Amino acid sequence: MRRMAVLMAVAFVDMIGLMLVLPLLPLYALHLHASATTIGFLTASFPVAQLLASPVWGRVSDRYGRRPALLVGLTASALAYVVFGLAGSLWLLFVSRFIQGLGGGTTGVAQAYVADTMRPHERAKALGWLSAATSLGVVIGPVVGSFAARAGQSAPGLVAAALCLCNVAFAWRWLPESRVLPPHATTASGRHVPPPEPRPVLHAMWDVIRHPGRPAAQLIWIYAVAMLAYNSAPAVFTLYLSWRFGIDVTNIGWFFTVFGGVGVLMRAFVVGPINDRLGEVRTMRVGAALYGLGYALLPLASSVPLFLAFQVLLPLGTALLFPATSALVSHRTDQHEFGLMMGVQQALRGVASVAGPIWAGLAYQHLGPSVPFFACAVIIACALLLATRVPRGAPVPVTA
Repeated sequence: MRRMAVLMAVAFVDMIGLMLVLPLLPLYALHLHASATTIGFLTASFPVAQLLASPVWGRVSDRYGRRPALLVGLTASALAYVVFGLAGSLWLLFVSRFIQGLGGGTTGVAQAYVADTMRPHERAKALGWLSAATSLGVVIGPVVGSFAARAGQSAPGLVAAALCLCNVAFAWRWLPESRVLPPHATTASGRHVPPPEPRPVLHAMWDVIRHPGRPAAQLIWIYAVAMLAYNSAPAVFTLYLSWRFGIDVTNIGWFFTVFGGVGVLMRAFVVGPINDRLGEVRTMRVGAALYGLGYALLPLASSVPLFLAFQVLLPLGTALLFPATSALVSHRTDQHEFGLMMGVQQALRGVASVAGPIWAGLAYQHLGPSVPFFACAVIIACALLLATRVPRGAPVPVTA
């Protein structure tokens, strides 16, 4: 439990650093005379780098340990924030964002750390705690960034870098290695056989794409499909509220506070008991149903209070859906490939992070402001349909 608490602290501070600079990125780009299209590509450079890095980091962590991978990822983030703080040109902002994405590719490593540390029946709850820590960082980070920006344009990036370096020192001192290498097996003749190594990255990714019905691949696809909706709506969320209710910069923050606050409370106090009562598979299904229902109802809201009431269904759904799905992936993956498969899962999330905002923006502009939300409801319905085909039986045994 102590290792889990340290990992949550590391994830919390890391997310504060990320959200300290992220809201400022478009404004900095505009100051450097970037167009809206350029800002879109700048935003997409992070998930592109994360897409490339996630499965590689996962395999590296399976081979050399979770702790070294996390430390290198945090160090890369610190470097990215320094570049952000000192950037005087657009290409440096791209460099910063790309390096940040490479460091952020260790998200799957953190999930694998949880799989190493917690018992199988506790993983969904623990992943919920980890997600609660990052959600709390999402709430606090922008506030810290706003205060830091008063000290000058470079201050937010340098403050984020300092936080990240403190995080590296904290993790170096207090975060132990979670990956326990299995002992060498012994043949009848007494010869030692080394433990199995994870598959090559491309082989694992192609296996998930080619055989989507296999136990782990099936769950990774549910996660990826749901993440397509998760990454689509934010691109048009503010635009819709401004068009429908006249929401502006003075009050838009309340909607994000509701989403983040409910998400933190759900992951910290509700996910564990519900998962203990229903099990991961049913928890995943309930989460998908609530999430899809929230998207379907949002465009029907005729007032701000009703919109907020429907919006609560979104963090309720995501808090149940995503931790349970990740836990099930770990149950159906061999222990020596925890990091690899979590990395593949994050890579597909990266694809959704790139594709989601693009199609949502096009649909909003050309088909109507409500269309992206109804489309997200349909996407989540597809994820729910896939979830109904996941058996509730015992998971495939993992390698000791």
